[in-house]
Amino acid sequence: MKEIAVYNIKGGVGKTATSVNLAYAAVEDRNKVLLVDMDPQGASTFYLNTKQGHGEKLKKTFFKGKAMDEMIRQTEYENLDILPSDQRYRKLDAYLGEMKNTSKWYRKLFKPVKKDYDYVIIDCPPNVTTLAETIFENADAILVPVIPTTLSVRTYEQLKEYFRENALEETKLYPFFSMVERRKNMHNDTMERFLKAYSECINIAIPYNAEVEKMGEYKAPIVKKYPYAETSESFRALWKKVKSKI
Repeated sequence: MKEIAVYNIKGGVGKTATSVNLAYAAVEDRNKVLLVDMDPQGASTFYLNTKQGHGEKLKKTFFKGKAMDEMIRQTEYENLDILPSDQRYRKLDAYLGEMKNTSKWYRKLFKPVKKDYDYVIIDCPPNVTTLAETIFENADAILVPVIPTTLSVRTYEQLKEYFRENALEETKLYPFFSMVERRKNMHNDTMERFLKAYSECINIAIPYNAEVEKMGEYKAPIVKKYPYAETSESFRALWKKVKSKI
């Protein structure tokens, strides 16, 4: 089982859209996938038309070390399951902050389902937290959507700096371009400079598409809803690149 975290320090960069569509693209590629919605806002859960929250199961699993398989739910798509979001995930950082070895807790969490899935895709909350750092340490790859603007590029530079300062594996970082508008010269120029500066960048540009913003209306991946759209083909191409790297 390989784990792919989709992360960015800031929100509004296409992180959730990437998580949901990458998961569906992986299922199309004949894999069994678990999408883990760790963002308390629960956008991935909403997009896949799944109920948010876990009730008492959350305490048993996250705080008492019980198996997480009781919390996993099937989506309407074959071979795509989801661990839904819960607003109480916000409390995890305080809980993890008291631990000496958060990686041990994390590995124990996923161990019961390790043989059930080919890939786990984690929609991470924004900001640098104890939970995020634990995911950084244990995931096989951290996929970072970057809008080709000055501020978005700066957040990637900050993430790289955080990895260096905390002795985390920078080789796990794989930025790619998100919400790209080719008609804007600034986007094109920024992508060209970014590719020269960061050799780890996956040279895939997910185009801006208003239909992605409507995923909340039809509650389905755009790769499923509009399979022949340019954006859908870009998400499939991104999946193939990520798969080849891990």
